[in-house]
Amino acid sequence: MGAKKTPAAGDILQGTLDMLILRTLVMGPAHGHTIAEVIERTSENSLDVEQGSLYPALHRLEDRGMLASEWGTSENNRKAKFYRLTAKGRKELAAATSRWRQMTRAIGLILGESME
Repeated sequence: MGAKKTPAAGDILQGTLDMLILRTLVMGPAHGHTIAEVIERTSENSLDVEQGSLYPALHRLEDRGMLASEWGTSENNRKAKFYRLTAKGRKELAAATSRWRQMTRAIGLILGESME
């Protein structure tokens, strides 16, 4: 086994995993395993999305109307729940992205980093 990736999704700021899930689903419907893989791959393996964090987040986003789901067959012929972004989810992604950019800019200013 290799060294543990840091930070794990459970260590990411509250709400960030939701934003990452919503962003991943902009590309189209996907099931949980694929969502986790895309987040990990896109982050150059810096973010490890654990099932114990991913599936509660998917259910929470679906309960809030940001995702819709339907059962289908995965690429390895298994029954899987596929999630897709709703209009409400797209709107929340835009708002969350804006909040994230404002927060990272503010933190950068505090740390003395030039944001220009």
